[in-house]
Amino acid sequence: METDYSTFSSLSYLKQFDIDYLKIDRSFIKDLDKDTDDNVLTEAIIVMAHKLGIRTIAEGVETEVQRDILKSCGCDFVQGFLYSPAVPAAEFEKMITGK
Repeated sequence: METDYSTFSSLSYLKQFDIDYLKIDRSFIKDLDKDTDDNVLTEAIIVMAHKLGIRTIAEGVETEVQRDILKSCGCDFVQGFLYSPAVPAAEFEKMITGK
């Protein structure tokens, strides 16, 4: 059996660098409400990050159900179409300043 060292390498970055936030890829979020494995993996990522003092951001949140699951797992932040589609920087500035 061949070992995939890329996983070990990627996880080693959590020790090597001063990381404040860990982003959870949308591939885990997409079927969060339907796929038990995605749910378990996402919760494990959140717990691991918090134990290391790292805050979590889930990307690709499209439904309130996904948001609620992430909230119950302790995810710190979410982003995705549930809140807004991607917008250019100038449009975002207008949104937050109201101008």
